[in-house]
Amino acid sequence: MSASTAPAGSTAVSPLAARIAASAAALDAGDLPAAAFEKVGVCLMDLIGCAFESRHLPWSRQAEAIATRTADGATVIGSPHAVAVGDAAFANAVMGHGLVREDMHPGSISHLGIVVLPALLALAQTRHVTGREFIAAAVLGYEVGGRVGRAVMDSTLARIHRPTGVTGPVAAAAAGARLLVLSIDQTTNAVALAANTTVGFNQWAHTGGSEMFFHPGFAARDAVTAVRLAALGAFFSPSALDGEAGLFASLGKRDRADGVRLFDGPPEILSVYHKPVPACNFAQTPAQAALRAARESGWSTARIASITVRVPQAGASYPGCDYAGRFDHVLQAKMSIQYNVAAAIARGRIAEDNFARLDAPDIVRLLGLTTLEVDDAMTRAYPGAQGGEVELRDVDGATHIARLVDVVHASADDVRDRFRAAASEAVGADAAAAIEACIEGLADADDAGTLGALLRVAARDLAPAA
Repeated sequence: MSASTAPAGSTAVSPLAARIAASAAALDAGDLPAAAFEKVGVCLMDLIGCAFESRHLPWSRQAEAIATRTADGATVIGSPHAVAVGDAAFANAVMGHGLVREDMHPGSISHLGIVVLPALLALAQTRHVTGREFIAAAVLGYEVGGRVGRAVMDSTLARIHRPTGVTGPVAAAAAGARLLVLSIDQTTNAVALAANTTVGFNQWAHTGGSEMFFHPGFAARDAVTAVRLAALGAFFSPSALDGEAGLFASLGKRDRADGVRLFDGPPEILSVYHKPVPACNFAQTPAQAALRAARESGWSTARIASITVRVPQAGASYPGCDYAGRFDHVLQAKMSIQYNVAAAIARGRIAEDNFARLDAPDIVRLLGLTTLEVDDAMTRAYPGAQGGEVELRDVDGATHIARLVDVVHASADDVRDRFRAAASEAVGADAAAAIEACIEGLADADDAGTLGALLRVAARDLAPAA
C-alpha cells in the first residue's frame, strides 16, 4: 500500500508526511499569487546579500573550509570553487545566517529562508529545473516550515529547542523533493527522514557559543541528504512526524498534527518579514523604539537616568534576550534586548558596527540603567504583532516614551539596496547587477541552476579573505 493512501473505507487521517507530499505534488505554480513569486526574489536577495557580507566572518570561513571540492558540485556563495552538494547547502546556510539578519517567519519563530533556499540552490545545480519550478518549490518550503512551526513551536519550547532546527529540515526536504519532481511516496520518505534530523538546542544563547550559526547548515545539508536518499528508493517511516514516537510527540504536540493543512489561506511566505537590525528577532522592535525615543527626546546620553524596555513575554523569555552583560562574545550582544537598546541610543543608529566594541563605556553605562519588563498587551498580540516600548527618564525626572505596535520591517527596497551594496563590494558592480538580473528574471528562466553558476563565476576575482 502506498504511504500516501489509507485502506478503502478507512476514516484514518493519512500520516502528515504523506499529506505534505500530496500537497507538494498538487501544487501548481500557476495558482500562486504574484506576490509569492516576488517574495521569493526578495528572500533570495536577502540570503545572498547576507552571505556576501558575512563571507569573512569566522563561522562562514569555517563552514567553507570543511567543504569537499569537486568538479561537478555546487557553488558556495562568494567562492570560486565547486563543492559537494550537501557541503554547499551547509556553507551557504551558515553564511546566510552569519549576520543574524535573515528573514523571519514569526508564527513558527523560524528563519526558513536560510535553510530552504541554500538547499534549493545546491539541488538546482544537480539537474535541469526551470526558474518557475524553483520558485514553486521555495514557496512550498516556506509553507511547510510555517505550518509545521505554527503547530509545534511556542515560547516554552523555544527556550530549549532551536525553532529553525525543528522546522528547517522538514521544510527544505519538501521543497527539494518538489524541485527534483520526486513521486508522492519518495517525497513522503524525504520528509520523514528529515523529521529525524531536526537539530539544535538553545544553550548557545546563554554562553555566546557559535553553534547557532551552524544549526541552519546542518538542517540544509540534512534536507539535501534526505531528498537524495529518497530519490534512490530509501524507505522511511511515513508517521515520523505525527506517530506515537515521532517529531510532534517528542515536543508534546502530537494532538496538533492533524490540523496541519498547507495553503489553507495566504501562502506562509507572505508572512515572512526581513530584519532591519542585525540581531535577534526579539530585539528588533525594542531597538527601533529606542532609536525613536532618543531622536524624539533630543536628550544626550549623559542626561538619561533610566531606561525601561517593554516587550512581549515571548521576547523576554527567549534564551539570551533578557541579558544585560557582561558580553564576551558578539552573539551575546546580538541576542540581548538590553544591549541592542543601549547601543541604538548610544550610537544613534542600528547597524553592524554597533557590535564592534562590546565594552564601550557609553553603552555599558546605559546597560546599567536599563530594565526589561513584560507588557501584557504585547504578549496578547504576539505573534500577530511584535511590539516594543522604550521609556527614557532624564536626570530631572522627565520621561519620553516611544511605543511600536509591531516591528518595522525592512522593505523590499531596503533588502535590494543592502544586497547591491554587499554584492558590489564582494564581486564588483557588473557582476552584482548580473546576479540581481538573474534573480529578477528567475520566473522566466529556463535553468534555475544558472543562479548558482553565476555566483561562482562572479566570485572568481575575489580577493583572499582577510
